[in-house]
Amino acid sequence: MQRSLDPFDRSILRIVQRDNKTPQRTIAEQVNLSAAAVQRRIAAMEMSGVIARNLALVDPASVGMTITAIVEVLLRDERARTVDATKALFRAAPEVQQCYYVTGGTSFVLIIIAPDMAAYEGTTRRLFAENDAVASYRTLIALDRVKAETAIVIP
Repeated sequence: MQRSLDPFDRSILRIVQRDNKTPQRTIAEQVNLSAAAVQRRIAAMEMSGVIARNLALVDPASVGMTITAIVEVLLRDERARTVDATKALFRAAPEVQQCYYVTGGTSFVLIIIAPDMAAYEGTTRRLFAENDAVASYRTLIALDRVKAETAIVIP
């Protein structure tokens, strides 16, 4: 179900992207609506999928996840069956934080988080090296997490 966003919705989204625990009365004051109207709008945006999830962002280092790898994966072929099976495999892997099916000489780009290199090696074996659909893969290890945001610019 598609929802057309008006300026009030967009203002609400800007606020809840920064902190989704902002009290609805505070949001209401900031966007000049009643708290009940804010509540209805947030519920409608959740129902329509505009707000996909409410979650907590965890600092990977604080829970011992010290390796961030950006991985380019090239498939042996781009047939729908191969691509769909690979998407399902990557989607189901808890180590894969983000996955994009892309163009430009690479099939997928993944962001993988691991506690150490041994765990990362196990992940690469399972997802890439032992996967007949994968022709090759290339890993870039992040040296520093310069920026990791989830908020999108709301026009």
